[in-house]
Amino acid sequence: MEFEKHKNTLNRELDQFNEILGQILPRYVDLMQSKELSESEVQELGQMEHYLIEVNGKIAEIKHKLDHDLFGETLEVYYKTKEEANKGDERAIKRLEKLKKVFSNSIKGDTFFNWN
Repeated sequence: MEFEKHKNTLNRELDQFNEILGQILPRYVDLMQSKELSESEVQELGQMEHYLIEVNGKIAEIKHKLDHDLFGETLEVYYKTKEEANKGDERAIKRLEKLKKVFSNSIKGDTFFNWN
């Protein structure tokens, strides 16, 4: 299945990203906390800070896309299904009930919405 291949690739790459970030961040924190830095350390700190700000922006962009696409697409399916159910479509009525349960569980579990 194509999804399984993509899922495995994405998980592997996310794990690798997390591992690399776990190697970079301690050095960044050490440099930030140091009272006396050499010229090369100041340069390294600046480069790291610039890069980490870039990475943070990319992560925020990915999170926004996930939140927006998942939420928007799910609502679109929900309302289309609701329209069909209101017209008496038995399959849509059953699907709508399942969607309502998913929404309810997601809201209760704080997994669907990002409450800021």
